[in-house]
Amino acid sequence: MLFKLSIHNMKKSFKDYTIYFLTLVLGVAIFYIFNSLDSQTAMLEVSQTAHELIDLMMGMLSGVSVFVSIILGFLIVYANNFLIKRRKKEFGIYMTLGMGKRSISKILVCETLLIGILSLGVGLILGIFGSQFMSVLVTKLFQSDMSEFIFTFSSGACIKTMIYFGIMYLLVMIFNTFTISRYKLIDLLNASKHTEKVKLKSTWLSVILFIVSILLLSFAYYKVTQEFTKITQNELMAMIALGAFSTFLFFWSLSGFILKLVQSCKKVYLKELNMFVLRQTNAKINTTVCSMTIICLMLFLTIVILSAALSTNYTLQNGMAELTPVDFNAYKTLDLSGEDYYGNAYSEKRIEDSKISVAESFEKAKLDMSIFKDVVEVTTYAINDITMQTTLGEVFEEIKQEFPTVDYDIAEEIITVSEYNKVARLYHLQEFSVEENEYIVLCDYQNMKQIRDKALELNTTIRLKDKTYYPKYQECQDGFITMSSNHINMGIIIVPDNAPLTENDRVKNYFLANYNATTDKEKHEVENMILSDSFEQNLTALDSDIDAVSKITIYEAAIGIGAMVTFIAIYLGIIFLISSAAILALKELSESSDNKERYDILRKIGTDEKMIHKALFLQIGIFFILPLLLAMVHSIFGLQFATKILSTFDNIGDLTLPIILTAIFIILIYGGYFLATYFGSKNIIKECNY
Repeated sequence: MLFKLSIHNMKKSFKDYTIYFLTLVLGVAIFYIFNSLDSQTAMLEVSQTAHELIDLMMGMLSGVSVFVSIILGFLIVYANNFLIKRRKKEFGIYMTLGMGKRSISKILVCETLLIGILSLGVGLILGIFGSQFMSVLVTKLFQSDMSEFIFTFSSGACIKTMIYFGIMYLLVMIFNTFTISRYKLIDLLNASKHTEKVKLKSTWLSVILFIVSILLLSFAYYKVTQEFTKITQNELMAMIALGAFSTFLFFWSLSGFILKLVQSCKKVYLKELNMFVLRQTNAKINTTVCSMTIICLMLFLTIVILSAALSTNYTLQNGMAELTPVDFNAYKTLDLSGEDYYGNAYSEKRIEDSKISVAESFEKAKLDMSIFKDVVEVTTYAINDITMQTTLGEVFEEIKQEFPTVDYDIAEEIITVSEYNKVARLYHLQEFSVEENEYIVLCDYQNMKQIRDKALELNTTIRLKDKTYYPKYQECQDGFITMSSNHINMGIIIVPDNAPLTENDRVKNYFLANYNATTDKEKHEVENMILSDSFEQNLTALDSDIDAVSKITIYEAAIGIGAMVTFIAIYLGIIFLISSAAILALKELSESSDNKERYDILRKIGTDEKMIHKALFLQIGIFFILPLLLAMVHSIFGLQFATKILSTFDNIGDLTLPIILTAIFIILIYGGYFLATYFGSKNIIKECNY
């Protein structure tokens, strides 16, 4: 009997369950899709480096999934609370007819179980098919071939999804049972007569607190953007807390004077149903300050996380061609002093190997050198007397105060102009010329370039032995020797060929070359020869200290990191958006249910349906747009802060396209919930239209 009653209730209250069911289905589908990525990437032919990054990504996604499940758990409990509130009078009638609280709890358990099984089933089906479309994104991000594509099903992700959501539904059942046990019959029967208490606030107090919230937010914005280099970790956490508190204060004070503000403009206030809309909106904001604050912060995180992640991925992939002009890049320090920087003596093998170049070390390690072509070998020097401090000259103290964490005692890397031009020709970069008393600073790392440019503008000189050199340019020039996924050259000084540099100085030998191969497959075969165990063992036996990078490994690492950041950002972004929109939707549906009689009164006094629907649309629109608008303001400064953080890694590009994509993302999900809420609320208020 109770089971039949549960099914009947579900059919009768289907419109109440729509948003709840939609949220559960989306939650299940998204959870499965992102936890099944291992089955999608398993079919891709990727290298060992990419496999390691994929394993790392899956580990991180597993950790994020725990956080996501907590968010979804709270969301499900919140949604259930809404549904119980809608049915208080129904439960009161059951109790009047003699049904005990235990039986009512059993009905709720059955309904929760049925909804859970149905949403889990539908969500898994959508997730399984959705994961196939995710394969396209996986392939694009990892730049792999889809020729081996097959329909995949991840049993591990399916079991994980069922376990996580099973635990959530179990907690919901316990929560429902506990909630019903606390209700009294009189409270259930009179539920429709009770509304949330609206506490009247002093208009002047609200105005003052509103201004205070704006000032506090402005202060937090200023600290994290304009004083970025000076702010400590503790101060940053304090600014985040201040921003959250100011957001709460903003919404708390907003409801206190927004009505008074509009009332002062009679033409607007008395037009159509604006009076009704504004009073309803004012009451909603008044009773949902905490919810609005949380939603605003979640929307802010969504915008910043998605925009920054998409920008990072775009920058990583688009800079590869410029930053990896050849196939292979290796270097070693040729320290002829026989001891390291700290004065520790090297072994005899190491001393012997330190006297030979990278190419000679490779030959001794029995590497077939015919695998290389377009080989260029150059040497750079590092003199202890020429440090960053000496090259900054008069601006050193000023810069040290502004950037206190930089190590200014590191010896500068120096190269002769003819040696660097060999690299420039191979890399297709600008070649330079210098007079006998000139020098040039190469630097493509933006933060360091700003520091060095200040010294160059003052025509700061450097001295090698007894000779003085003047800067040829008043700013750093673009250029680099070591390949990387980012612009990491913090400074290389170009001097004339006759500069007094000797072999007694600490020197670094670079080996730059392309692979003697034409196709990608052949290049990977060459790469495998260099990475072979036999070659690495031979190189280790020489006690060589050689660092090497290749275009292939840089590409794979950049693609993997970009994909990792993008997937986690999309995962969190979708969950934050769904949670924010679902909370607003459920709250608005609950309000529409409570206010059905008010809409019926409007009809009785002659208001037509078109005007009522317009008023409802405006109410819901204002309720949805307010937290989004403040979140957008937060995001303007949040993205500036994110840009400054990422610029320390020189890893941020133009944010225009990522912001547009994020906006589309928000419009589809957040806007979709808004429309679903509007049509759902419109159906609810029609119930009194008789």
